[in-house]
Amino acid sequence: YFQQYFNMVSLDDYYRENFRDDRFNICLTFDDGYANNFRYVLPLLGKYQAPAAFFITAIREAGFDILWNDFLGILHRYGPVLMEYNGEQFRKQHGKYCAVAGGQSLTARLQAAGFREKADMMQALYPLAPFRENGVSPDYWLQMTPREITAMAASPFVTIGCHGYYHNDLAKVPVGDAGDEMARSRRYLEQLTGRPVNAIAFPYGSYSPAVIAEAKAAGFERLLAMDFSFPEDHTDPSMRERFTINPLISVHNQLYAIIHGKYA
Repeated sequence: YFQQYFNMVSLDDYYRENFRDDRFNICLTFDDGYANNFRYVLPLLGKYQAPAAFFITAIREAGFDILWNDFLGILHRYGPVLMEYNGEQFRKQHGKYCAVAGGQSLTARLQAAGFREKADMMQALYPLAPFRENGVSPDYWLQMTPREITAMAASPFVTIGCHGYYHNDLAKVPVGDAGDEMARSRRYLEQLTGRPVNAIAFPYGSYSPAVIAEAKAAGFERLLAMDFSFPEDHTDPSMRERFTINPLISVHNQLYAIIHGKYA
């Protein structure tokens, strides 16, 4: 569909503005580094000769095959209505666990925490939603292996970018930790792929001026957000906004949304 109605460009060509005048130009990006990208998307790129960029974490180097927020998503779906964690009770409200005392969501609390607390949470709460034993499809959570990342990077249609080390919210952790995460994740991906990695997509689209400065200091020249958060972002040549594809609407409505930059 995209090849028929759009001009699909690589991330390099998008930044260089190598566009066609007779078609709407788009650059496809995929976040989080799921194994389903390797299994399903990569063969389609070859079949349709279509470029795409994949923004991947270094969570495999940290010894995990699932992102903390995906574990929490599984827990939200399969966990009990009421649970206790760290001596505090949490109840499901609108599909998320919120503290009985105070109402803050567990997701919001963990977004501001370091990864050690997130890892401890996954270990402590796994018995409430043992997704491996219960057969939850790996398509929903499994991360690419280092071998798969390397194989994907070898495709002429693929650009590999960074998506943080732990998939932390970089604007909410200490700025020094954010800079360290970005630099470490870049080294990890470059060692795997044997190629320079100069693009980063901020996890959750969350960033700050200090995070931008740390990203540039870590060697990133292409910084991708969702909606821009600060006026100066519009004049920064390294920054780009992105628009999320909605899987719950028709492709024609999605085409309208992409062209107009908003949903009708």
